[in-house]
Amino acid sequence: MNSIVKIEKLSHKYSASWAIRDINLEINQAGVIGLLGSNGAGKSTTMNILCGVLKQTEGKVYINGIDMSKQPQAAKKQIGFLPQQPPVYTDLTVDEYLAYCAALRLVENKKIKAAVEEAKERCGIAHFSTRLIRNLSGGYRQRVGIAQAIIHKPALVVMDEPTNGLDPNQLIEARKLIKEIAQEHTVLLSSHILSEIHLLCREVVMIESGRIVFSDTMDAFNNYVQPSSVLMKMENPPVAAELQKVAGVTRVEFLTERQARIYFSGDTDITERLVSASVQHEWRLREISLDKGLLDDVFKQLTTQSIQ
Repeated sequence: MNSIVKIEKLSHKYSASWAIRDINLEINQAGVIGLLGSNGAGKSTTMNILCGVLKQTEGKVYINGIDMSKQPQAAKKQIGFLPQQPPVYTDLTVDEYLAYCAALRLVENKKIKAAVEEAKERCGIAHFSTRLIRNLSGGYRQRVGIAQAIIHKPALVVMDEPTNGLDPNQLIEARKLIKEIAQEHTVLLSSHILSEIHLLCREVVMIESGRIVFSDTMDAFNNYVQPSSVLMKMENPPVAAELQKVAGVTRVEFLTERQARIYFSGDTDITERLVSASVQHEWRLREISLDKGLLDDVFKQLTTQSIQ
């Protein structure tokens, strides 16, 4: 069985400097894979080569077993792409635009109508068939962008910052849609927002200084840093200064009126002491749990490791 994505010793040079060096990656199943990287890390270069936009200096890219350099058209037929700004034509209706995209993707003429209908249904935009795209909200334009990326049923869907600029309600709907798409497609989701990667992805690939510094499951990524804080929810919370009097507590941060993140220094008994203090001072503790290593901390540690 062919890998959906296989990258071997991928390197690319701009002028005299290497943007990426010896990137190796293999993806074998559907689901959402997160691609993390800071500005200038090599993330965009890797994505452009993967989508056939840029020809690499060295290495190989295979999409569903097809060599991108030898059969670029066949390989690109296996890929759907959603850039950071959806590539929509606002003077077209949803139906007109999606039919145009299907033709661009070499969908057979007799199958274009059915492909458009299916993509609209999957993305929840069937009721906007005759609406001009310019009259759609940002969230629905994003759905149209996703529809064009899946209209030809590609093996791989590449999404660059797909939730950027959406309001909270639109974010929830976009995340739900991406997860649904990932049940049948491999989705490579690029983002610099760690919380988005955390919510959507089952695996994470992080590129820094042109090299892969991490490639594993989301759980492994979260557990890279040992817990250093506790989440504590109380009905009658004290002020932060009172919580800081508990032995081992180094800092207190209230997330809501009744929930606090309590940082501690390598102490396995901290939860017991916090529970005891709650009983003694009648804070009416409702919930307490170890907070896994914060994604920002993981990101910083991996970045620092790559530079050393």
